[in-house]
Amino acid sequence: MWTEKAAATAEAQESGCRNRSSISRQIPVVGVVTEDDEAQGVFKPMDLNRVIKLLEETNKDGLEEKQLKFVKKLVLCYQNGLPLRDLAQIFKILNLCAGKIKNQPRFVESAYDIIKLCGLPFLKKKVSDEITYAEDTANSIALLGDLMKIPSSELRIQICKCIVDFYHAEPPKKHIPGYQQASSSYKIQMAEVGGLAKTMVQAMTFLENQLVEKLWVLKVLQHLSTSEVNCSIMMKAQAASGICAHLNDPDPSGQLLFRSSEILWNLLEKSSKEEILQQLSNLECLLALKEVFKNLFIRGYSHYDRQLRNDILVITTIIAQNPEAPMIECGFAKDLILFATFNEVKSQNILVKGLKLSNSYEDFELKKLLFNIIVILCKDLPTIQLLIEGKVILALFTYVKKPEKQKTTDWSAAQYEELQLHAIATLSSVAPLLIEEYMSCQGNAQVLAFLEWCESEDPFFSHGNSFHGTGGRGNKFAQMRYSLRLLRAMVYLEDETVNKDLCEKGTIQQMIGIFKNTISKTNEKEEAIVLEIQSDILLILSGLCEHHIQRKEIFGTEGVDIVLHVMKTDPRKLQSGLGYNVLLFSTLDSIWCCILGCYPSEDYFLEKEGIFLLLDVLALNQKKFCNLILGIMVEFCDNPKTAAHVNAWRGKKDQTAASLLIKLWRKEEKELGVKRDKNGKIIDTKKPLFTSFQQEQKIIPLPANCPSIAVMDVSENIRAKIYAILGKLDFENLPGLSAEDFVTLCIIHRYLDFKIGEIWNEIYEEIKLEKLRPVTTDKNALEAITTASENIGKMVASLQSEIIESQARQDVQNEQKVYAKIQATHKQRELANKSWENFLARTSNAKTLKKVKRLQEKAIEASRYRERPQNAIFHPTDIKGLNTTVPSGGVVTVESTPARLLGGPLADTDIALKKLPIRGGALHRVKAVKIEDVPKKSIPT
Repeated sequence: MWTEKAAATAEAQESGCRNRSSISRQIPVVGVVTEDDEAQGVFKPMDLNRVIKLLEETNKDGLEEKQLKFVKKLVLCYQNGLPLRDLAQIFKILNLCAGKIKNQPRFVESAYDIIKLCGLPFLKKKVSDEITYAEDTANSIALLGDLMKIPSSELRIQICKCIVDFYHAEPPKKHIPGYQQASSSYKIQMAEVGGLAKTMVQAMTFLENQLVEKLWVLKVLQHLSTSEVNCSIMMKAQAASGICAHLNDPDPSGQLLFRSSEILWNLLEKSSKEEILQQLSNLECLLALKEVFKNLFIRGYSHYDRQLRNDILVITTIIAQNPEAPMIECGFAKDLILFATFNEVKSQNILVKGLKLSNSYEDFELKKLLFNIIVILCKDLPTIQLLIEGKVILALFTYVKKPEKQKTTDWSAAQYEELQLHAIATLSSVAPLLIEEYMSCQGNAQVLAFLEWCESEDPFFSHGNSFHGTGGRGNKFAQMRYSLRLLRAMVYLEDETVNKDLCEKGTIQQMIGIFKNTISKTNEKEEAIVLEIQSDILLILSGLCEHHIQRKEIFGTEGVDIVLHVMKTDPRKLQSGLGYNVLLFSTLDSIWCCILGCYPSEDYFLEKEGIFLLLDVLALNQKKFCNLILGIMVEFCDNPKTAAHVNAWRGKKDQTAASLLIKLWRKEEKELGVKRDKNGKIIDTKKPLFTSFQQEQKIIPLPANCPSIAVMDVSENIRAKIYAILGKLDFENLPGLSAEDFVTLCIIHRYLDFKIGEIWNEIYEEIKLEKLRPVTTDKNALEAITTASENIGKMVASLQSEIIESQARQDVQNEQKVYAKIQATHKQRELANKSWENFLARTSNAKTLKKVKRLQEKAIEASRYRERPQNAIFHPTDIKGLNTTVPSGGVVTVESTPARLLGGPLADTDIALKKLPIRGGALHRVKAVKIEDVPKKSIPT
């Protein structure tokens, strides 16, 4: 039955079935509807080329109606989405319609409908369509920006809506078989490629008086500015200056200001900040920002207004960083200073009359931003007069005091603490520029009194929430840190009025006391901030004591003790990254400024082994400390007591100070690229100290007041300092040096001679370059000097060779001695082995033992005196029956074998029954035989 049905179907179909006679089972043929056929039901077939051709025709009756009809038909055809393959033709139709609008206004509706289609999803038939039609798509989207020139508000708004829809992609309303929606970011990418952002920025120029359309364009630019590519395009189109200049344009809705500020933010973040600042740093933009900020500051009461006000202030702060920005010329700087200080200093200015900040988060942020912009403004010196007029120092000093209970309308405790720290940090930047105002406010007294409170045990719970409060939670370390920074900034002005006032108020003693207290209060959590505090204290003391002996005497032994405490720090902590390096630098600086030059302090430093600690740090071989430590050592060596301490120091492996200094010299020369052979000898006797940099640099004529390369070399490396130290220690009596050290010492000893010759050589070369001809006497003198310098080089090289040869001979002698010791040791071992073999032979073979005994007796007999004197009594020395071949001495100590082993007396000897003057009883095993010069007990013969 199934076969008959299949045969009937085959006859009814012209194609699409197969009748296989060779197969007994027939497969039925089923009609299939393809995806292309189904898609035809959605995309009705339409010849787009025909539509284009029709729109290009002109001057025919009824043509306009026909054209509009076909366009409407096209819109209906693509109401579910635009295939990428048709996009180029559809946009060509859109362009043709747009071109007809001027003379045929009815085409506005057609263009509007086609643009509306652009907001629909773009559809792809193949995965590769996005790449294949990328160029067509980019050009098509770019056309949307060009269409903004059409003077139709409705059309412009629709274009903007369409572009905004790119960023809010929705799925197709109806699934179209055979097609897929392009990726959600595809339109956005193509907009970037096509440069749509540029045409939208240009559209702003002819929309100045059309608020609604302008707001829509700003909305588009707000979306486009989320991309770095678009921001770069907008930057090149001068978008920043164009948008900023119109910030103050009338807008009841408030959208203009919000969207414009958002665009400016994005441009600053996602494009070249320098270029954007350049565009915004003009009078027109700053005047617009000024008016907007003033309006929001005075009349803005809502949460939204305050946020927007703060955003505008941040943008202004960034612009103020540009020195070329006319902040003073536009009057903005003066207004900002007024707004920053009106809460602390009463002002009669109408702008702030009756105005008061609340403790809301936005107003709190505003206050911090105003403090911040003061720091930026003070970098421009013309602003100083405005700071004086605005009484900025007085306003900031209202925060440098012990916190009191605030009123309910004022800041919270946490807010006040953060503002206090911010104000003190601002003072550190502003006060050094306004010394007179600082002193008139009794700045030193206020800061010292505040430090005294910081040091006291007064109960205070610090919140430590802010950037400035880092490390200060639950203590006063944050307040102490910023107060000390302020003092450090003032001290390093080197203004004698300020420093004298500080010393008169007992600052040196107070700083030392604070340092001692921080030592006892340190724990791991607060270690970093405490180290910073200690560093600042030492720097303040250095600034106060430098060049003043009386102040160094006040620093005294207590100051030396805190310096020594830091010097004893575990060297491993220098690599911890917590600030021990900075503290050590500050300590070395304080040694230079507070101890050197004051003989009692120097003697106390030496007495407490300070030189040993300096050399311990130097031995760490950290280049960053070497130059400073060596400079201190040079100055200390002027003290006659120093040399003994330096020579007494010993490092690892019993290294001496002289050996350490010479090792540093070799390392320095290696880094400088000075030519030396493998033994450290001079290679170039004409230029024995030349570095690789000096070799590369050509000698050029310089004015007399400009130091040459050879002179600059003295201060740019540590060789001159090492020469000075070793010279003061006496080159002839340096302990603990090896031959290699002596070879290097030859060069160091002649450093000054070499350097003088090097400078004269430079003078000679400069004369040649300037083509000057010295008189005969001068010429002879120059030649004699250069020859003498070269001879010194040759003499030093010769001396080095002698040292090396002497050392080589000494090494050979030492080697021979070692070999002789080794040979003697081997010979002794051979003799010991031979003796042992003989001993074994005697003890293991009776015949051998008897033979040796006979030989021994014969030798004894042969050694006796033949002629006996008359009446002499002969005492035999042999013990009969004793089986031993060991020579008997004056005393023999015998330990008998225990009776339990032998069970009887000495039965085999002639004296078995005699009582011996040794431990009696049975024979004991002999443990040791010892021959002594003086007998303990004599055995009668």
